[in-house]
Amino acid sequence: MSRPLLQIIIASTRPTRAGAAVGAWIADAARAQGGFDVEVVDLVDVDLPIFNEPNHPMTGNYVHEHTKRWSATISRAQAFVIVTPEYNHSFPGSLKNALDYLSREWRYKAVGLVSYGGVSAGLRAVTQLKPVLAALRMVPVTDAVSVPFLGQRLDESGAFRSDELIDASAKRMLDELVTVGTALIPLQSPAGD
Repeated sequence: MSRPLLQIIIASTRPTRAGAAVGAWIADAARAQGGFDVEVVDLVDVDLPIFNEPNHPMTGNYVHEHTKRWSATISRAQAFVIVTPEYNHSFPGSLKNALDYLSREWRYKAVGLVSYGGVSAGLRAVTQLKPVLAALRMVPVTDAVSVPFLGQRLDESGAFRSDELIDASAKRMLDELVTVGTALIPLQSPAGD
């Protein structure tokens, strides 16, 4: 039997972002954990315009090709890790927009949260994000990864440097994602139907 697919969604689209480095690190940790096949989904590459579908996402009646591609991408996954910074005590608009495009594709899928920022480590972004995920019927796992003072954790090349505490948090979150994500698979509709 093949392993379920975990998508690592990199939320920030700013040119100066550090999210790609954090995303690469958690993707490597997920591959090492071994419970999932892993795919990185970078919202920079997805490049969705501000929500512009004429029909409600619940219908699944998409008219734009960018939405159809986004739906197909998200439908492939059985679980997610969202990597998000904190912007003004919340999460980036690019992430809200990407979530709002779809409905059924998100349902009953486990999600782990990796946040980063300054002193708050992105925790206020996670607090704002959880009700949105719940409204989409996603299941956030309890264990999460919070990275404070991210700028101090980037090396000269811009790569993310974790430590024992962050690595231990990632392992707990990924282990919980395997447990919860696998249990939810029977509730998921194929191809978002």
